[in-house]
Amino acid sequence: MPELPEVETTRRGIEPHVLGRCVAGLAIRQRRLRWPIPRALDRALPGQIIRNVRRRAKYLLLDTDAGTAILHLGMSGSLRIVPSAAPAGKHDHVDIQLDSGQSLRLTDPRRFGALLWTTAPVEQHELLVDLGPEPLSDNFDGAHLFAAARNRKLAVKQFIMDSHIVVGVGNIYASEALFMAGIHPTRPAGRVSRERYEALAKAIKQVLAASIRMGGTTLRNFVGGDGRPGYFKQTLRVYDRLGEPCRQCGAPIRGKRIGQRSSFYCVNCQR
Repeated sequence: MPELPEVETTRRGIEPHVLGRCVAGLAIRQRRLRWPIPRALDRALPGQIIRNVRRRAKYLLLDTDAGTAILHLGMSGSLRIVPSAAPAGKHDHVDIQLDSGQSLRLTDPRRFGALLWTTAPVEQHELLVDLGPEPLSDNFDGAHLFAAARNRKLAVKQFIMDSHIVVGVGNIYASEALFMAGIHPTRPAGRVSRERYEALAKAIKQVLAASIRMGGTTLRNFVGGDGRPGYFKQTLRVYDRLGEPCRQCGAPIRGKRIGQRSSFYCVNCQR
């Protein structure tokens, strides 16, 4: 599933091609995504200039004077810039056609993605209004995590993956950040000290920033806006390395299901 670095990589890839461009038209081949594509989009978006290309959590936001298009890549979706005349494949569900002769194409084999429209301030949209702080912002730090974790008994890995606590720390990056901070993923969130949360917040920022620099993580089929895979997989220290030696101490990496998600850790390096 595309996580925050993959979505940010996509945003950076498409921005030079769509920012300031006028939407010449829409080609909607399949409306039934995670939520039906609203008919209001068909009427409102053509003729609008894309004023801004933003990301909030795992949502991409295309701002226009008339409203904001909200895009989500779901489990296996991608956005690419293609010539508007390029033939559409089986899973190419939407083209946002631009006055440049190019299109922003949404490909989504499993149809868990979304394309929505709002004319209200997008921060008030029901999908965004209750989200926590951005992990790469100044609003996110160890003090925030420590305060939110008081008396919480759930595993710290589940805690940092809660989008109400902090957005965008998906399964891969939660495992990697906890390893970097030396915290066992099953430790109760309320039993992590403020000092260790400071280390964890720093690790989250470092892991996400490194992945963005490398274009995200391609485990199966993620590609960025330019059609290229991400290369962060090559630097993973624990995720998806079950039984392989820890890069730090040499002990075998262990695995465990935590909150129905596969988790990976080193029993020697994480306490």
